[in-house]
Amino acid sequence: MKELVFVNGTMGVGKSTVCAELLSLLAPAVFLDGDWCWNMSPFVVNEETRAMVLDNAAHVLNSFLHCSVYRFVLFCWVMHSRDIVDEVLGRLDLAGVRFTLVTLTCSRQALEARLQSDIARKKRSPGVLSRSLERLPLYADMGGVVVDTSAVTAEEAARRIARMFIKV
Repeated sequence: MKELVFVNGTMGVGKSTVCAELLSLLAPAVFLDGDWCWNMSPFVVNEETRAMVLDNAAHVLNSFLHCSVYRFVLFCWVMHSRDIVDEVLGRLDLAGVRFTLVTLTCSRQALEARLQSDIARKKRSPGVLSRSLERLPLYADMGGVVVDTSAVTAEEAARRIARMFIKV
């Protein structure tokens, strides 16, 4: 059986880093970071680009799901409402697929420290801090499995998630 694992959470909780760790822990696995579908210049968010990104993500995820080589398909993205999760799922061929939603969260203090560090290193723009803090409460009632990354490394968080599927 294929395992489709969505990892969501606000910006800065560790989605990309945790999924990069999960990739080797859950091998054979494949990983799509939703941010890759938004890697554009200029960065424009409107109905047209949003539709394109959803189409592209669904196409890649369906390709991964149909490939016999991989058991685990990992997808991370800032899905701040359950409607977004459901919209992506609704575009996928889920025959023979078990779906798991993992929500990463952390304390406000940990989130501020991580994002301030990223801003100082010019990895993120200053506006991300307020946007991420505003979205943090939206993940409280998402459903699925919640993993608090406040006081653990990405590797430790990935191991907690991987243990849901295999012995690590």
